[in-house]
Amino acid sequence: MGEPWRDTAHWKVVDRLSEACDRDLGRLLLHADAAELTRTDNAQLATFTLETLILDALDTAVGGVRPAVCAGHSLGEFAALTAAGVLTPEDAGRLVAERGAAMAEAARRVPGTMAVLVGPGVAAHAERLAARLRAGAEAPIWVANLNGPAQVVVSGTADAVAALAEEAEAAGARVVRIPVGGAFHTPLMAAARPRLAAAVSAVALHPAHCPVIANVDARAHRGDPERWRDLMLRHLVMPVRWAGSMRTLTAVARGPLRLAELGPGSTLSGLARRLLPPQVPVRSVATPDQLAALVSDWWPAHAA
Repeated sequence: MGEPWRDTAHWKVVDRLSEACDRDLGRLLLHADAAELTRTDNAQLATFTLETLILDALDTAVGGVRPAVCAGHSLGEFAALTAAGVLTPEDAGRLVAERGAAMAEAARRVPGTMAVLVGPGVAAHAERLAARLRAGAEAPIWVANLNGPAQVVVSGTADAVAALAEEAEAAGARVVRIPVGGAFHTPLMAAARPRLAAAVSAVALHPAHCPVIANVDARAHRGDPERWRDLMLRHLVMPVRWAGSMRTLTAVARGPLRLAELGPGSTLSGLARRLLPPQVPVRSVATPDQLAALVSDWWPAHAA
């Protein structure tokens, strides 16, 4: 996923983060195969690095970008904190490296998996199913991502996810398994907290340039940056409240809202189009061509 950016001036971000994290991130972005990239620690670092590179490219293209509000889904929250100035890219990269390693270790201790459920009213139905399975059969499973009324992600042990998926499919939902080995954003990740807590306590947090919407409470935070120390730890074991985050985003943005997703893929853009008012422009930027098109449309004075 790094290939389109390899020969651009922004590749310096990869070199800078490689030094900060003591990892060859260029190799991850250019040469790692699917098996290597599905490892939690590798996937998180590679994704964060590309997000930070694209942020640097956008900032350079428009002569300094100051978002009105930032939000990131799961790992993306660290990129959002970087975009808002709460974390430096290097400190955020080190936190992402420690977070990924801690989560991978927690998953080795208590293996788990995740699955996407899609269908009308599936969010409420999945919450009820998960609560019933936890209470009746002591099956460790929770709703981990609240992406919208018609899409959620469930997370837990493999047997528990399989049981919930079977019931959800019987009720008409479409189920897509996610090839991961951990029950992320659930209490099964509690073992990752001590290592991440040590890393979080060692970094400096700075006042935000703009509000950042937290996954765990879907609230916009801008005041005391120290509150993010607790939020980053709660983030490990609590669900991503993405639908609520998008509602908050429209409430706190002043003036006309334009939403740009910076990073690989366009999953969040697709979710945003279903959650935001239809008049809100939504764009995804993963390649230099997509960046050039965005700048041409939104900042024509800066277009090459």
